[in-house]
Formats: sequence, structure tokens, C-alpha cells
Amino acid sequence: QAIQAINGYTNMTAEEFTNMIFQRIDVNNDGELTLEEFTNGVEKDEDLMELITKSFDLSNVLKVIQNG
Repeated sequence: QAIQAINGYTNMTAEEFTNMIFQRIDVNNDGELTLEEFTNGVEKDEDLMELITKSFDLSNVLKVIQNG
């Protein structure tokens, strides 16, 4: 939920958000993510790379806190 709030994905549940991300990077559709799948998936998907980058950028956390 925190990652959703930081990145502005508040229009879906945490489960829906997780499933969306998972489906985008589980390339062999086995229902599991290996480290390689995760790494490759994030590197190849600009939106996911931005999402991960924002999640580790504390300035976005401060904005969320300041805005309530």
C-alpha cells in the first residue's frame, strides 16, 4: 500500500496492484518469480523501473507525508 501511495496507484487494491506487477514480469507464467525474472522484468519495463526508483526516493515519501 505504501508503494501504491508513493507512486499514485490508489485506484486499486493492494492485491490488484501486486497481481498487475506480477503478471507483467512472470514471463514463463509459472506463478513464481525468480530473481532473474524480476530483474529482467523491471529492466525491460520503463514503468516498473520508474515505480521501483520512486519507491526508493525518499523525497516522494516526504511529499506524501506533507500532503497528508
